[in-house]
Amino acid sequence: MDCRTLGSTGIECSRLGWGAFKIGRDQGTKFPDDYVIPSEDESIRIIHGMLDMGINLIDTAPSYGLSEIRLGKALEGRRDGIILSTKVGERFENGQSHYDFSSTAAVKSLQESLKRLKTDHVDILWIHSDGNDQAILEDDAYVETLESLKDAGMTRAIGFSGKSVEGNRSALSWADAVMIEYHLQDRSHEPVILEAADRGIGVVVKKALRSGHLPGDEALRFVLHESPAAEAINSVIIGSIHIERMKSNLAMLS
Repeated sequence: MDCRTLGSTGIECSRLGWGAFKIGRDQGTKFPDDYVIPSEDESIRIIHGMLDMGINLIDTAPSYGLSEIRLGKALEGRRDGIILSTKVGERFENGQSHYDFSSTAAVKSLQESLKRLKTDHVDILWIHSDGNDQAILEDDAYVETLESLKDAGMTRAIGFSGKSVEGNRSALSWADAVMIEYHLQDRSHEPVILEAADRGIGVVVKKALRSGHLPGDEALRFVLHESPAAEAINSVIIGSIHIERMKSNLAMLS
């Protein structure tokens, strides 16, 4: 597996990462097709299958339903070498997202995530934006709280998973990494990706397939090889729960 260093963090992450949304939640999704959440045993088999392929970056969040709990069970005994990322700011309950970008909520959220994940730290902690990027980032105390969590060893790196070009660019002033939507049908963040790389800030791409609306081969070929930002991207998160499909995605690395 091709691995890249996440900006200046020293974290070595697989060029293709795995998003663990579908093992925990099937409500309020943006995917074109319905799916059934795998059983716990099947979820653990899927997690191990992804790791066995050489994928070491796994992305989850409290808003991903059962995802963190299932990852915690699956990663017991396999935590070493895994780059685990989760988020603060959003939770999903009773079919709805609820957002809280207070410092108190951030600390509580990470503490609860660590319990579910059965670990004493994550490798990357993202702010899970609701779209009001600039309003979130205007609160200096919120960013300082994330920095304190990093200083305490509860996360190795902190970053911003935003929605707007302006918000993601603003995050470059403090973030170790940014998580950015980037694909064939939306290249608006391309300058931000290039600027982040120039400044030694890690770049993780989300929704490279536009939540399953773009054909995998063409979309991944663009993001990984053909786009002007390809070399600036450290990792691309794909959320498939099908092992064989993920193997096909991995073939696009070469």
